[in-house]
Amino acid sequence: MLTGIKLRANPTPQQKLILSQWMGCARSIWNAKVEEEHYYRTFARKYCAIGTYAPIDQTTAQFKSTELTPWLSDCPSQILRNSAVNWFKTYKKFMSGQCGRPKRKPKTDKGSIHLTREVFRFDRCEDGNLRVFIGTKTNNIGYLLFKAHKKFKIPNSIYIRKERGQYTLSFGYEYTVSDADLLTPEQHLTMLQGATRDYLEENTLGIDRGVVIPVHAGDQTYDFTQDQKKSMSKSERFIKRLQRRLARQQKGSNRRAKTKHRIAVHHAKKANIRNDFAHKTSRSLVNSDAKVIVFEALRTSAMTRKPKAQQDEQGRYVSNKAKQKSGLNKSILNVGWHLIEAYTKYKSFHAGKVVFKIPAPRTSQECALCGHTHPDNRTSQSLFTCGHCGHTDNADHNASLVIKKRAVNLILDTGTVLSDDGVLRPQLDTGRGGMRKTSRAKSSISRGQRSVKKEKRATQVAGLEAHPL
Repeated sequence: MLTGIKLRANPTPQQKLILSQWMGCARSIWNAKVEEEHYYRTFARKYCAIGTYAPIDQTTAQFKSTELTPWLSDCPSQILRNSAVNWFKTYKKFMSGQCGRPKRKPKTDKGSIHLTREVFRFDRCEDGNLRVFIGTKTNNIGYLLFKAHKKFKIPNSIYIRKERGQYTLSFGYEYTVSDADLLTPEQHLTMLQGATRDYLEENTLGIDRGVVIPVHAGDQTYDFTQDQKKSMSKSERFIKRLQRRLARQQKGSNRRAKTKHRIAVHHAKKANIRNDFAHKTSRSLVNSDAKVIVFEALRTSAMTRKPKAQQDEQGRYVSNKAKQKSGLNKSILNVGWHLIEAYTKYKSFHAGKVVFKIPAPRTSQECALCGHTHPDNRTSQSLFTCGHCGHTDNADHNASLVIKKRAVNLILDTGTVLSDDGVLRPQLDTGRGGMRKTSRAKSSISRGQRSVKKEKRATQVAGLEAHPL
């Protein structure tokens, strides 16, 4: 099975300089291939006969010149070749409809190079540390020091990336696991459908995600620490201050570049805090006694969509509460719902557990005891009071119990199917497709009724014409 790893690299100042030059050469080859394809697509095909213009390929020799681009000769040819190969693969994906057309890469503080086995090797040095030798025999930077926080197998290719002055080493490698850990979610569902309700009630954990409390798992809650919240709010204040400074500075100046770098550092600090929280929370969920972890199928992109403009009867624009919605969207994205779900999914797979999702509608309005569902049950953000049985509980805790109850009922139902995105659905409920089929059926019935009415109307008109008054 294929897995990936990302390691922190610590190059020397001389190695940083050479790596930055190689990244610039790789970016130049990528941009040259983009411009070459644009020329063939827009100009050459208009004025050249078919078969006379050069084909779109992954060659790079035409870009090397002792007069125009002598600096390309200072970079190993394998790095230039790999950049062109990656562009060609991306272009083929674009032609097959898998992604967009390859675009130019701007010159920023970011960069990366793709190294194959010809230009790197891992060696155990005399001091016992594992280092990677970068380059060829005649053109190399020597041994690159990195920190390995886990064991790994030697890969066939690696990526060296630079961002905000920090360098990372990332690659993927194959590893073997036992057959017990290779159970797919479908196989887990088949096995769990033969279990008893008591077993599922004991080993299922419902997860409710929110803004005030990011994760509520049964009786356990997970939230950012006070230091993390303080650091994130402090970074947000710095970002606003630096953005005002950035707006006053001249484009292309060195001070503007420094301000952009400082803004990027604060954004990265917030992202690191979210990533750390997602990793620790997902690890706690997987290490719990539950064998089945259930999330809501939240569509975050739709939930964070900005509101449409509203007009009154006279055509004047009225308030659509865009500022309030913007604050809510920012709070939703700041929690990192998707990261928590993604990290829990792959960690549970390695632990022999499974992650399911259930449809999210009205989980916060349903009573976990009697099942009464009404919007008035959610009296406030944190208080849930059932209007039928009077059950009172924390709203997020009640929602997590509802998620667990729905998941158990769906698992015990032998007609439940698992969609491609891991959502448990009844067999008759095919999701959007089923809704579309129903709407098509209704529309076909309405069309049929309209045709019958037209025929009756035509018959009546024919009768009136045949028997005038």
